[in-house]
Amino acid sequence: QVQLVESGGGLVQAGGSLRLSCAASGRTFSIVTVAWFCQAPGKEREFVAAIRWSGITTYYADSVKGRFTISRDNAKNTVYLQMNSLKPEDTAVYYCAADRAYTESYDSTYKYDYWGQGTQVTVSS
Repeated sequence: QVQLVESGGGLVQAGGSLRLSCAASGRTFSIVTVAWFCQAPGKEREFVAAIRWSGITTYYADSVKGRFTISRDNAKNTVYLQMNSLKPEDTAVYYCAADRAYTESYDSTYKYDYWGQGTQVTVSS
């Protein structure tokens, strides 16, 4: 099993920044990809960004390219999401997810086996 714990959410004004953290524990050696998804009230969970556990390859949703950066700290088994130039439409609960088998896919919720509890991000206008 893998446990994921998110932190770093909060309230920020438009144009501001936040850094989310996803700390992984347990059988971390089995992880292939870690991703961030977000879910706003009344909407489906959406892909934000993903990183292969090797830390080399990253993927982003078009809506966050150039504003968000996903990275990994090997020593801490932690994945970060640096969020800059935040917009009110970024307001959502952000979830960290991890899989245990390699596939070409990276942006589908069905791919991921483990999920964190989520952290709220609120961007005021």
